[in-house]
Amino acid sequence: MGIISTDKNKITLIYNSGTSLGKQTYGYVCTSEKDILAIDTLKTNITGTQWLEIADGLDLEISDLIQKEFPNYLKLYDPKVKLKPEDWIKIIKNHPGVIIFPIIIMEDKFYQIKNPSDFIRLTNSDSADVSRNLS
Repeated sequence: MGIISTDKNKITLIYNSGTSLGKQTYGYVCTSEKDILAIDTLKTNITGTQWLEIADGLDLEISDLIQKEFPNYLKLYDPKVKLKPEDWIKIIKNHPGVIIFPIIIMEDKFYQIKNPSDFIRLTNSDSADVSRNLS
């Protein structure tokens, strides 16, 4: 059992309200009839253990959550430096704006939202048939 709460009647959205994608995804999720837990990474601290669980739920490495080509990341870090998982966690905790995509948790499944309308596809499809990394 993970430390992130999952529930078939709840949708958890982890997003950055400072991005257009985050704001739009939040708007789509708010149309759901299910209970919603919206976690804005700019306002709420997510622990390193939770970030590891999120990456694991998405079947990604922790470093894959970070937008390494993003100007904010490039201003702060040298993209050529090899980092360990604990280093990536520190980057995320100190600069949550470097997270690439909003993340949806429905039931016990994790999804990256690459386009706000992906949320509609998720809710209109059998979740077993929808890729975790929507494209």
